[in-house]
Amino acid sequence: MEPFSAFRIHAGENGTHAGVEQLRLAQLSKGDVVIRVQYSSVNYKDALAATGKSKILRKSPLVGGIDLAGKVIESSSSSFSPGDPVIVNGCGLSEVHDGGYAQVARVPADWAVPLPAELGLDQAMVIGTAGFTSALCIHLLQSNDQHRENGPIVVTGASGGVGSFAITLLHKLGYEVMAVTGSPGAYDYLYELGADKVVPHNQVVLGDGMLGKASWAGAIDNIGGETLSSLVRGTMPWGNVVSVGILGGAEFQLSTMPFIIRGVNLLGVSSSSCPQDLRKKIWQRLGNDLYPDHIAKIHTQTSRLEDLPGVFKKLLNNEIRGRVLVKL
Repeated sequence: MEPFSAFRIHAGENGTHAGVEQLRLAQLSKGDVVIRVQYSSVNYKDALAATGKSKILRKSPLVGGIDLAGKVIESSSSSFSPGDPVIVNGCGLSEVHDGGYAQVARVPADWAVPLPAELGLDQAMVIGTAGFTSALCIHLLQSNDQHRENGPIVVTGASGGVGSFAITLLHKLGYEVMAVTGSPGAYDYLYELGADKVVPHNQVVLGDGMLGKASWAGAIDNIGGETLSSLVRGTMPWGNVVSVGILGGAEFQLSTMPFIIRGVNLLGVSSSSCPQDLRKKIWQRLGNDLYPDHIAKIHTQTSRLEDLPGVFKKLLNNEIRGRVLVKL
């Protein structure tokens, strides 16, 4: 196989640097399935890994990118044949295994998910980990009896990838959605995705107290920190709050009162370590009842490998709305 382009990250004691390199197949992590990657995507975790803002890589060097979609070139597993379209997201990509920012990837067969018939490879990567995570959050809400009749669902970090998909998917399912954003210029965009109400961040920060006024039926939180604490304290009886992000901090303070007085559930989501049976189920739902109606609006930019450093900088500065598709 001829050399191919890859965006590779080197992390060490002297810092992190990353850029486009020419690699050969033998340099990639081991696996049963070799994939001609056509698309990847940009996630907050990708930006943290490539810039060294957070310790994401557990070995170095690694090809970046926690998402990929493409067609199988060769497989030593009976599960896949050359030409099969597949998706891989999470599973240790760009953490312990070379990721999707390369024209060729090699992965264990049980990481690959067959592309749902209703999705194109590009659509799958506009969805990517962000859309998958949103769908996983909603799956957990529904599994814990979060019914649309219970009241509004708060979505924080609303203009980002996870938030954007959460809004459009909740709206599709008939839930009332209250979008929270720190970007005044994003209001029209969020209403177009299906938000019933858009409010600034301070509207869901309740201040001190073990319990706040019960104001929402549940939440999907991308912020963490004080925001997560407030969301739990302001949730109606038997509601659910899903924690999925740490933009506002990884630590928070909370008493047991929301849990033992109101029966609130605090649910955690890890899309990277999601069990494969559940991962396949969620992807099937994304091609079916959870297909994002506003996927074209959420896809706001297409990038190439050489453009990634600039994209990462903008993402970390909260200057990107929606999803960035990476075309290989």
